[in-house]
Amino acid sequence: MEIKVPVLPESVADATIATWHVKTGEAVSRDQVLVDIETDKVVLEVVAQADGVMGEIIHDTGATVTAEEVIGKMEAGGAPAAKAEAPKAEAAPAAAAADEGDDALSPSVRRLIAEKGLDASKIKGSGKNGRVTKEDVEKFLAGAPAKAAAPAAAAPVVAAGDRSQKRVPMTRLRKTIANRLLEAKNSTAMLTTFNEVNMKPIMDLRKQYQDVFEKRHGIRLGFMSFYVKAVTEALKRFPEVNAAIDGDDIVYHNYFDVSIAVSTPRGLVTPVLRDCDKMNLAEIEKAIKDLAIKGRDGKLSMDDLTGGNFTITNGGVFGSLMSTPIINPPQSAILGMHKIQDRVMVVDGKMEILPMMYLALSYDHRIIDGKESVGFLVTIKELLEDPTRILLDI
Repeated sequence: MEIKVPVLPESVADATIATWHVKTGEAVSRDQVLVDIETDKVVLEVVAQADGVMGEIIHDTGATVTAEEVIGKMEAGGAPAAKAEAPKAEAAPAAAAADEGDDALSPSVRRLIAEKGLDASKIKGSGKNGRVTKEDVEKFLAGAPAKAAAPAAAAPVVAAGDRSQKRVPMTRLRKTIANRLLEAKNSTAMLTTFNEVNMKPIMDLRKQYQDVFEKRHGIRLGFMSFYVKAVTEALKRFPEVNAAIDGDDIVYHNYFDVSIAVSTPRGLVTPVLRDCDKMNLAEIEKAIKDLAIKGRDGKLSMDDLTGGNFTITNGGVFGSLMSTPIINPPQSAILGMHKIQDRVMVVDGKMEILPMMYLALSYDHRIIDGKESVGFLVTIKELLEDPTRILLDI
């Protein structure tokens, strides 16, 4: 049986073989992941179509391949698999355990294990159902390599001293991110305007209804659903922010697809929440959670990443107090949310300590004027500081 590259998403010309999870002569089972293939945006997993034995690997890790290109071969059938496993009867239980554990691993964890040449069965998982996480692998590396490393391998490190360097090729996703950020910087008249918002009303609302909300909808009430709702309402009032430049034309969108910046082991991606104006807070929270899990596990599809009229990025989860986010082309604006921090504010002539957060709106000045950008940001501020406005549409 030939192992082929899957049909690549539209606009993707080629891909790179990220990791082979099997070796020549190794027994494989049906639906076992054989190889990860990385495109500019997503990782595609190629699985075995039947039980058998892995044959020739035609294109190894790092090779550039095209759609439906043959990258390897395997011999199908139960008998060859049994024959291949016969000489290793004693190791069969361990191998089976490793295969079972490998199937439960995310692509990023499998890739890290393959790069370090580790045995997944020896790594104790701390995730759900004993699943091995990236932190487990890093913890294993911190403890095991020092004892397992051979003296010959350690010699070059000693000779080099503490000053060493490592050169690794950029992943396709990192290359794409770099190119798109540079494109945004060079092809837009980007400007950033700032404001700040008092988060106490939303924090009080969450505290009051958190338990009831989670019991009713089966998910916790976070801040992102409020951000998305406020942004959607502001986009309705300022259509220029929801528009894009296409050549000499301005394209106004009459729908509200919001991209959410998500940090994954492979890099920053922006999956899309579609028709946000038709979703309630619970639906938004569930959709964001699903996208975050898919991003962590490398399961995002091209449909998840395609489109989007406006982007929200929340650097506050990493502790960022203020930033100037870069536009995600061909969109015209991006909203940066930041860390919520207690600050002394003057309210009605008196000083109060309030949980404040800076907002940053980066926008393309070619299509959005200062009046619209400031008005858009003030609208978001007003909606977040008085969430009932979202319900009353005022």
